[in-house]
Formats: sequence, structure tokens, C-alpha cells
Amino acid sequence: MLIVAYDEAQILDIACPSGAFEAANGYGAAPPYAIELGTVGGRGVRSSAGIGVGGGRRLAAVAGKLDTLLVVGGPGHEKAAGDERLVAQVRRLAGTARRVAAVCTGVFVLAAAGLVDRRRVTTHWRYSADLAARHPAVAVDPAPLYVHDGHVYTSAGVTSALDLTLALIEEDHGPTLARQVARELVTYLHRPANQAQISMFLAAPPGGDRLVGDLLGHINGHLADDLGTRTLAARAGVSPRHLARLFARHLGTTPARAVRAARTEGAAHLVRSSGLPLAAIARRCGFGSAETLRQAFLDHYGVTGDRIRRMPDMPPPRERPGAQTPGT
Repeated sequence: MLIVAYDEAQILDIACPSGAFEAANGYGAAPPYAIELGTVGGRGVRSSAGIGVGGGRRLAAVAGKLDTLLVVGGPGHEKAAGDERLVAQVRRLAGTARRVAAVCTGVFVLAAAGLVDRRRVTTHWRYSADLAARHPAVAVDPAPLYVHDGHVYTSAGVTSALDLTLALIEEDHGPTLARQVARELVTYLHRPANQAQISMFLAAPPGGDRLVGDLLGHINGHLADDLGTRTLAARAGVSPRHLARLFARHLGTTPARAVRAARTEGAAHLVRSSGLPLAAIARRCGFGSAETLRQAFLDHYGVTGDRIRRMPDMPPPRERPGAQTPGT
């Protein structure tokens, strides 16, 4: 496992994969991951946070077969993609690697090396249009958290590096070890590849309405609590009618429908990432019964919880803002 870094790299892009692979070793990954940092000249690099990261292997000195080559992203990606020495070494090393990965804007380096032409990739949503414009031969999909196309893996911004790494660990050692690593890192869940980078429930509302944004954060963090419209309005210090107007204006939906969708999506992720029975998941996510949750899955995804558990990827929601749905 060789992680390629450069000046002005995002330190989380380095820490998330290396920390997750280290945790996998602690839980008995066999064979264990040998984690190394590689840079041009083997020198240390300065992260975008100003924190120095000690040097590792000199890229030109790395020889033999690699298991995984991973290029990190960060504000320095443009300069890195224009560094002929770095790009040439990444191109050479990719030819020896079982798989090649990029976190966030690290894909710009892969693109500069010609490694993702005619491949589907993703990157941080903010840079997707730029990537597509600079590299028209690359199929850029700005929506998913990560994409797997052949032996190439790319991820969206920053913390999605952890989701990608958990997927790689699961591919190598199975879901049990990946779940142990997720628990060790105290991450809520292993988000599926096709979960949108920006969902209507986590993104800042159009117009920058802080009240709505704060309530969405509260909803997602307190799914089992009383999230009725009156309770949410009281928390926000507005009338229920005014709260309904704000949700309609900024999200195109009602408070009750936003709560129901958030609870349903949270429950779906627990179905996929835990062995809890449906009744326990229903309680944790604020549903009155397992039957109510089953109906919510059918309304939101068009499939049952058992089907969601068996599917290789999370099904896309079929609900859309503005449609009528039952209350929570």
C-alpha cells in the first residue's frame, strides 16, 4: 500500500486511508497491509493545514509489484498534476499495481497520467466540472461517494476517503473485518458507493437558511426523538406554519416528509451495516413498529428491508420532494 502525497495535500486524505488500514491490521488482516508514504525525492510534504508529514519512500526508488497505489487530493492537486516527475512516477507505478485509487482531487493526477481515460470516476463535487473540462476523455460522475471501474477506484471529497478505504478492506478481507474497522474508528456507518455526495438532508439549504440547516442536522442526529412539526418549530423558535413555509421554500418538502425520509435512510443504512433485527432498527430510527418501517422502505425505495440487506448497493430513493407521503 503506497500512498502518494505532495505539498498542500489534504491531511485527512492521508490520515483516513492510513488509519483505516492500520486498524485492519490490528484486527488481523491477513496478509497485513504494509503502509508507506511516497513522495517525489522521498522528502516530507507540507499539508494544506500547515502540518508537515514526514517523508517516506522516494517514488523513483519503488520497484517491484504493488498491491495498492493511492494518490491523495488537496489544494495542491493542480501543481501536482503539472509536476512531470510526479505524474511519470504515478504512471509507472500504476503499471505494477493490482489496483489504483485516488482520493478526492487526487484523480487529477491520475487523469494527467492518462490512467482514467474512458473510465468512470468521481471527485469532490466542487471540482467535478473542472475535471470534466480538462479531461474530456474521462467520464466524470459528480454524484457518488466513490466509484469502482475496473481496477481503478476514485472517491469524492475528504471523509469519503474512509468510505472508499472500508470498501477496499471489505473487498480484501470481507464485511466482518470492515465492520470491525468501522466500529474501531467510531464511524457511524460504511456509506455505500452510490450514496449522493450532497443529499437534500445534509446539504446547506439554498439561500443559506441557517435555521433549516440546523434543524436538518438535529433531525439526522436524533432520529429516535420526537421530531413532530410542532416540536421542531418550538426548537427553532418559530410557529409550525412558518416552519412549513421555510421547508417548502428551501427544500421543496414538508417537515414531516423530511423527517420520514431521514429516518428511512438512516434505517436502511443500519439494515446494511448491522445485524440488528428490524424491530430494533425501527426503534432506533423513530418508527413505531417494524411494520411501519417496512412500509416506509416500500414507499421510499420500492423494496423491503430484507431486499435492501441482500442488495450489493443501496437502492436509490424513489421519493421526490413535493410528493405527498404519510406523516411519521
